[in-house]
Amino acid sequence: MRLTRKRLCSILIALYCLFSIYAAYHVFFGRSRRTQDASLRGLRKGAAPARERRGREQSTLRSEEWNPWEEDEKNEQKHRLQILNKSTKEKKDFHVQIWGKAAIGLYLWEHIFEGLLEPTDVTAQRREGNLVVGRTRYSFITGPAVVPGYFSVDENNVVLILNGREKAKVFYATQWLLYAQNLVQTQKLQHLAVVLLGNEHCNNEWINQFLKRNGGSVELLFIIYDSPWINNMDVFQWPLGVATYRNFPVVEANWSMLHNERPYLCNFVGTIYENSSRQALMNILKQDGNDKLCWVSAREQWQPQETNESLKNYQDALRQSDLTLCPAGVNTECYRIYEACSYGSVPVVEDVMTAGSCGNSSVYHNAPLQLLKPMNARFIFINNWKELPAILEKEKTIILQEKIQRRKRLLHWYQNFKAELKMRFINIVESSFLKNKG
Repeated sequence: MRLTRKRLCSILIALYCLFSIYAAYHVFFGRSRRTQDASLRGLRKGAAPARERRGREQSTLRSEEWNPWEEDEKNEQKHRLQILNKSTKEKKDFHVQIWGKAAIGLYLWEHIFEGLLEPTDVTAQRREGNLVVGRTRYSFITGPAVVPGYFSVDENNVVLILNGREKAKVFYATQWLLYAQNLVQTQKLQHLAVVLLGNEHCNNEWINQFLKRNGGSVELLFIIYDSPWINNMDVFQWPLGVATYRNFPVVEANWSMLHNERPYLCNFVGTIYENSSRQALMNILKQDGNDKLCWVSAREQWQPQETNESLKNYQDALRQSDLTLCPAGVNTECYRIYEACSYGSVPVVEDVMTAGSCGNSSVYHNAPLQLLKPMNARFIFINNWKELPAILEKEKTIILQEKIQRRKRLLHWYQNFKAELKMRFINIVESSFLKNKG
């Protein structure tokens, strides 16, 4: 019995010691473990936003390895946001709807605003997108199903995007302007701005009657090509951009685009018009044998649409050439200039005025390309294609490292060009619409 009691006491003492050790462990080590677990939970919770931030940072410049201007970009973006926030600081929520009735609308929305569209199918009858800048919500609608009187007008402020390049397009654009003007007159719309793909000869007199200063309803006109009307008060210049009507995509730069050796000195893929400077360009390339060092694919007739194969070939030409030759067509400004920038292929631009009414305006005196030149475009400008052989000879001596730096500068410039246009457009539209708010 005594032995049993002694054994029981020993067991109780052992249990007491174990409990004391367990309690001491939790007192001294439990707190640090809880802190560590909380940190881990915090990291897990923040993982998704971090991935989203990384995705946004890499959307236009995929790899940080080749982005030497990252700090500059952050500062520039911060500066732009400060300006936008300052302009929207004292205003209430503001809504603007964009009606895209010309392919140039896709350049504005997808390339400059960096907006998305649903559905992604480019053949869809109606596509829509939304984004918020500052305190302003922008919505975009486009597609064959968007016709006057057959869609809901959701906002009081509208930007209408039209094609006025040729007679048939002008008739169609006029119907839209009459419809929009009626909405303003019946107070279903308060404010109207227009982005217009103008005539390549700058003969756009037909739209004059719709401008507010002439008794119409269009407060602001953003017009493509070097129109002498541009005054930066109610008429502004807008870029032609890439050929979205041929499904030219938003191009995201990558490491190989910058760093790989490109097998061709230059490229020209396009239509050769009789007795044009393009014909002279082809002759000069053949004389010096440089056509063998350049990707040249010429055709005699203009084709409005690309096949999947022809679009791929064109993109390959841009991607694999150091220079893109940009001869003047009906107008000096062409889609090729902006498409070359998308791939880091330096545009060699024929800097000559074409026939027609385009030219200097009251605010610009350096036509042609009076929108691009003041923004220090990273192009090679020439007055005559006889200058090309010397340019190509010099190109042969440039080492890869120098070409890489040049590509970076061009892509950086193009990115800033689009960001600057976005900020200008937003400030002009919001300042005008809010100032005249009824």
